[in-house]
Amino acid sequence: MRLAVLCVLCLLPQSPALPLPREAGGHSESQWKQAQEYLKRFYPSDAKSRDADSFGAQLKEMQKFFRLPVTGMLDSRVIVVMRQPRCGLPDTGEDLPSRNRPKWTSRVVTYRIISYTRDLPRVTVDHLVAKALNMWSKEIPLSFRRVVLGIPDIVIGFARGAHGDFYPFDGPGGTLAHAYEPGPGLGGDAHFDEDERWADSRGLGINFLAVATHELGHSLGLRHSSDPDSVMYPTYGARDSENFKLSPGDIREIQELYGKRSKSRKK
Repeated sequence: MRLAVLCVLCLLPQSPALPLPREAGGHSESQWKQAQEYLKRFYPSDAKSRDADSFGAQLKEMQKFFRLPVTGMLDSRVIVVMRQPRCGLPDTGEDLPSRNRPKWTSRVVTYRIISYTRDLPRVTVDHLVAKALNMWSKEIPLSFRRVVLGIPDIVIGFARGAHGDFYPFDGPGGTLAHAYEPGPGLGGDAHFDEDERWADSRGLGINFLAVATHELGHSLGLRHSSDPDSVMYPTYGARDSENFKLSPGDIREIQELYGKRSKSRKK
Protein backbone atom coordinates (compact mmCIF):
# COMPACT_ATOMS: atom_id res chain seq x y z
CA MET A 1 0.00 0.00 0.00
CA ARG A 2 2.79 2.42 1.00
CA LEU A 3 4.63 1.64 -2.25
CA ALA A 4 1.49 2.36 -4.26
CA VAL A 5 1.08 5.73 -2.54
CA LEU A 6 4.69 6.57 -3.28
CA CYS A 7 4.22 5.64 -6.93
CA VAL A 8 1.14 7.86 -7.15
CA LEU A 9 3.05 10.75 -5.57
CA CYS A 10 5.83 10.30 -8.11
CA LEU A 11 3.32 10.71 -10.92
CA LEU A 12 1.88 13.98 -9.51
CA PRO A 13 3.14 17.20 -11.15
CA GLN A 14 5.95 18.71 -9.18
CA SER A 15 7.07 22.34 -8.83
CA PRO A 16 10.52 22.18 -10.38
CA ALA A 17 13.38 23.86 -8.56
CA LEU A 18 14.29 27.05 -10.36
CA PRO A 19 17.38 26.15 -12.41
CA LEU A 20 20.47 28.25 -12.50
CA PRO A 21 20.79 29.90 -15.91
CA ARG A 22 23.88 29.77 -18.04
CA GLU A 23 24.65 33.33 -16.94
CA ALA A 24 25.09 32.20 -13.31
CA GLY A 25 27.95 29.80 -14.04
CA GLY A 26 30.78 30.15 -11.56
CA HIS A 27 28.67 31.96 -8.97
CA SER A 28 26.79 30.70 -5.95
CA GLU A 29 23.06 30.14 -5.91
CA SER A 30 22.69 32.95 -3.34
CA GLN A 31 24.50 35.38 -5.66
CA TRP A 32 22.26 34.38 -8.52
CA LYS A 33 19.12 34.80 -6.41
CA GLN A 34 20.32 38.24 -5.30
CA ALA A 35 20.88 39.10 -8.95
CA GLN A 36 17.37 37.92 -9.81
CA GLU A 37 15.85 40.10 -7.10
CA TYR A 38 17.91 43.09 -8.21
CA LEU A 39 16.86 42.75 -11.85
CA LYS A 40 13.24 42.12 -10.91
CA ARG A 41 13.16 45.32 -8.89
CA PHE A 42 15.25 47.69 -10.97
CA TYR A 43 14.83 46.26 -14.48
CA PRO A 44 11.30 44.86 -14.51
CA SER A 45 10.45 42.93 -17.65
CA ASP A 46 7.38 43.60 -19.72
CA ALA A 47 4.96 40.99 -21.03
CA LYS A 48 6.95 40.56 -24.25
CA SER A 49 10.13 39.54 -22.44
CA ARG A 50 8.64 37.10 -19.94
CA ASP A 51 10.27 34.03 -21.35
CA ALA A 52 12.96 31.56 -20.38
CA ASP A 53 15.68 34.05 -21.21
CA SER A 54 14.19 37.07 -19.44
CA PHE A 55 17.04 36.95 -16.89
CA GLY A 56 19.60 37.36 -19.65
CA ALA A 57 17.58 40.11 -21.33
CA GLN A 58 17.24 42.04 -18.08
CA LEU A 59 20.91 41.55 -17.31
CA LYS A 60 21.87 42.94 -20.71
CA GLU A 61 19.65 45.93 -20.08
CA MET A 62 21.40 46.58 -16.78
CA GLN A 63 24.85 46.17 -18.33
CA LYS A 64 23.94 48.63 -21.06
CA PHE A 65 22.65 51.15 -18.53
CA PHE A 66 25.79 50.97 -16.37
CA ARG A 67 28.06 51.00 -19.43
CA LEU A 68 29.40 47.51 -18.79
CA PRO A 69 30.19 44.95 -21.51
CA VAL A 70 26.78 43.72 -22.69
CA THR A 71 27.21 39.95 -22.42
CA GLY A 72 24.12 38.79 -20.56
CA MET A 73 26.53 36.97 -18.25
CA LEU A 74 26.59 37.36 -14.48
CA ASP A 75 30.15 38.43 -13.71
CA SER A 76 32.10 40.14 -10.94
CA ARG A 77 31.60 43.64 -12.39
CA VAL A 78 27.83 43.18 -12.38
CA ILE A 79 27.87 41.86 -8.81
CA VAL A 80 29.93 44.85 -7.63
CA VAL A 81 27.32 47.25 -9.06
CA MET A 82 24.45 45.26 -7.57
CA ARG A 83 26.00 45.51 -4.10
CA GLN A 84 26.35 49.29 -4.15
CA PRO A 85 23.89 51.38 -2.09
CA ARG A 86 21.38 53.03 -4.38
CA CYS A 87 18.05 54.71 -4.98
CA GLY A 88 15.06 52.41 -4.61
CA LEU A 89 13.43 53.34 -7.93
CA PRO A 90 13.85 51.31 -11.15
CA ASP A 91 16.40 52.35 -13.76
CA THR A 92 14.09 51.65 -16.66
CA GLY A 93 10.58 52.72 -17.42
CA GLU A 94 8.27 54.09 -20.07
CA ASP A 95 10.40 55.92 -22.60
CA LEU A 96 8.62 59.26 -22.79
CA PRO A 97 10.15 62.50 -24.07
CA SER A 98 10.70 65.15 -21.40
CA ARG A 99 7.79 67.27 -22.59
CA ASN A 100 5.34 64.42 -21.90
CA ARG A 101 6.62 63.49 -18.44
CA PRO A 102 4.72 64.49 -15.27
CA LYS A 103 5.83 67.84 -13.88
CA TRP A 104 4.64 70.58 -11.57
CA THR A 105 2.49 73.19 -13.30
CA SER A 106 2.62 75.73 -10.48
CA ARG A 107 5.64 78.05 -10.39
CA VAL A 108 5.78 77.72 -6.59
CA VAL A 109 6.02 74.20 -5.16
CA THR A 110 5.49 73.70 -1.44
CA TYR A 111 7.27 71.12 0.71
CA ARG A 112 7.13 69.92 4.29
CA ILE A 113 9.54 67.81 6.35
CA ILE A 114 7.40 65.60 8.58
CA SER A 115 10.06 63.42 10.22
CA TYR A 116 13.79 63.58 10.84
CA THR A 117 16.81 61.34 11.29
CA ARG A 118 18.55 60.98 14.63
CA ASP A 119 21.91 61.23 12.88
CA LEU A 120 21.72 64.96 12.10
CA PRO A 121 20.35 68.03 13.88
CA ARG A 122 16.98 69.11 12.50
CA VAL A 123 18.41 72.45 11.48
CA THR A 124 21.04 70.64 9.39
CA VAL A 125 18.42 68.55 7.62
CA ASP A 126 16.36 71.69 6.96
CA HIS A 127 19.41 73.46 5.54
CA LEU A 128 20.48 70.56 3.30
CA VAL A 129 16.96 70.03 1.90
CA ALA A 130 16.74 73.74 1.09
CA LYS A 131 20.22 73.61 -0.48
CA ALA A 132 19.26 70.62 -2.64
CA LEU A 133 16.06 72.31 -3.85
CA ASN A 134 17.95 75.51 -4.56
CA MET A 135 20.34 73.65 -6.88
CA TRP A 136 17.39 72.73 -9.06
CA SER A 137 15.52 76.03 -8.78
CA LYS A 138 18.61 77.99 -9.89
CA GLU A 139 18.27 76.38 -13.31
CA ILE A 140 14.51 76.49 -13.90
CA PRO A 141 11.62 78.98 -13.45
CA LEU A 142 10.41 77.15 -10.34
CA SER A 143 10.73 78.06 -6.66
CA PHE A 144 10.10 76.15 -3.45
CA ARG A 145 8.37 77.25 -0.27
CA ARG A 146 8.55 75.33 2.98
CA VAL A 147 5.36 74.96 5.01
CA VAL A 148 4.91 73.56 8.52
CA LEU A 149 1.17 72.92 8.39
CA GLY A 150 -1.30 71.63 5.85
CA ILE A 151 -0.82 69.39 2.84
CA PRO A 152 2.18 70.39 0.69
CA ASP A 153 3.10 69.30 -2.81
CA ILE A 154 6.16 67.39 -1.56
CA VAL A 155 6.28 65.51 1.75
CA ILE A 156 9.78 64.63 2.97
CA GLY A 157 10.55 62.23 5.80
CA PHE A 158 12.61 59.40 7.26
CA ALA A 159 11.20 55.93 7.93
CA ARG A 160 12.17 52.31 8.52
CA GLY A 161 11.01 49.15 6.77
CA ALA A 162 7.42 49.19 5.50
CA HIS A 163 6.15 52.75 5.77
CA GLY A 164 2.87 52.94 3.88
CA ASP A 165 3.91 52.78 0.24
CA PHE A 166 5.03 50.15 -2.28
CA TYR A 167 8.77 50.43 -1.53
CA PRO A 168 9.62 49.11 1.97
CA PHE A 169 13.15 49.90 3.11
CA ASP A 170 15.63 47.07 3.63
CA GLY A 171 17.83 48.16 6.55
CA PRO A 172 21.42 49.44 6.34
CA GLY A 173 22.86 49.39 2.83
CA GLY A 174 20.82 48.36 -0.18
CA THR A 175 18.27 51.04 -1.02
CA LEU A 176 18.84 54.41 0.62
CA ALA A 177 15.75 56.38 -0.40
CA HIS A 178 13.08 56.82 -3.04
CA ALA A 179 10.80 59.54 -4.35
CA TYR A 180 7.74 59.83 -6.56
CA GLU A 181 7.22 61.83 -9.74
CA PRO A 182 4.97 64.92 -9.57
CA GLY A 183 1.30 64.24 -9.03
CA PRO A 184 -1.46 63.91 -6.42
CA GLY A 185 -1.27 61.77 -3.29
CA LEU A 186 2.25 60.36 -2.93
CA GLY A 187 3.33 62.32 -6.00
CA GLY A 188 6.52 64.26 -5.32
CA ASP A 189 7.08 62.73 -1.88
CA ALA A 190 10.62 61.74 -0.88
CA HIS A 191 11.38 59.05 1.72
CA PHE A 192 14.76 58.29 3.31
CA ASP A 193 15.76 55.10 5.12
CA GLU A 194 16.34 55.88 8.80
CA ASP A 195 18.38 52.67 9.15
CA GLU A 196 21.17 54.32 7.15
CA ARG A 197 23.82 56.43 8.85
CA TRP A 198 23.24 59.91 7.47
CA ALA A 199 25.95 62.57 7.50
CA ASP A 200 26.74 66.07 6.38
CA SER A 201 30.05 67.09 4.81
CA ARG A 202 31.89 66.71 8.12
CA GLY A 203 30.64 63.31 9.24
CA LEU A 204 31.12 59.68 8.28
CA GLY A 205 28.16 58.06 6.61
CA ILE A 206 25.84 58.57 3.65
CA ASN A 207 26.04 62.13 2.34
CA PHE A 208 22.50 63.38 2.85
CA LEU A 209 22.88 66.34 0.49
CA ALA A 210 23.83 64.07 -2.43
CA VAL A 211 20.95 61.66 -1.83
CA ALA A 212 18.43 64.44 -1.20
CA THR A 213 19.38 66.23 -4.41
CA HIS A 214 18.95 62.97 -6.33
CA GLU A 215 15.57 62.12 -4.79
CA LEU A 216 14.22 65.64 -5.20
CA GLY A 217 15.21 65.36 -8.85
CA HIS A 218 12.71 62.50 -9.00
CA SER A 219 10.21 64.70 -7.16
CA LEU A 220 10.54 67.14 -10.06
CA GLY A 221 10.05 64.46 -12.70
CA LEU A 222 13.57 63.32 -13.62
CA ARG A 223 14.53 59.69 -14.14
CA HIS A 224 17.78 57.88 -13.59
CA SER A 225 20.78 58.75 -15.72
CA SER A 226 23.47 56.34 -16.89
CA ASP A 227 26.07 59.12 -16.64
CA PRO A 228 28.26 58.45 -13.56
CA ASP A 229 28.80 62.22 -13.16
CA SER A 230 25.07 62.89 -12.98
CA VAL A 231 23.27 63.57 -9.72
CA MET A 232 20.58 61.24 -11.13
CA TYR A 233 22.94 58.26 -11.40
CA PRO A 234 21.17 55.53 -9.37
CA THR A 235 24.05 54.19 -7.26
CA TYR A 236 25.58 56.13 -4.39
CA GLY A 237 29.14 57.37 -4.38
CA ALA A 238 30.75 59.56 -1.72
CA ARG A 239 30.70 63.20 -2.78
CA ASP A 240 32.22 66.42 -1.52
CA SER A 241 29.33 68.44 -0.08
CA GLU A 242 31.19 71.73 -0.38
CA ASN A 243 31.74 71.35 -4.14
CA PHE A 244 28.67 69.25 -4.89
CA LYS A 245 26.73 70.46 -7.92
CA LEU A 246 24.53 69.39 -10.81
CA SER A 247 26.21 68.02 -13.90
CA PRO A 248 25.66 69.62 -17.33
CA GLY A 249 23.46 66.63 -18.15
CA ASP A 250 21.31 67.21 -15.06
CA ILE A 251 20.84 70.85 -16.02
CA ARG A 252 19.95 69.96 -19.58
CA GLU A 253 17.37 67.37 -18.47
CA ILE A 254 15.65 69.59 -15.91
CA GLN A 255 15.52 72.51 -18.37
CA GLU A 256 14.00 70.29 -21.05
CA LEU A 257 11.22 69.61 -18.56
CA TYR A 258 10.65 73.10 -17.15
CA GLY A 259 12.51 75.55 -19.35
CA LYS A 260 15.39 77.84 -18.44
CA ARG A 261 15.42 80.29 -15.60
CA SER A 262 16.04 83.92 -16.43
CA LYS A 263 19.67 84.83 -15.76
CA SER A 264 18.55 87.86 -13.80
CA ARG A 265 16.71 85.56 -11.36
CA LYS A 266 19.56 83.12 -10.76
CA LYS A 267 21.12 83.33 -7.31
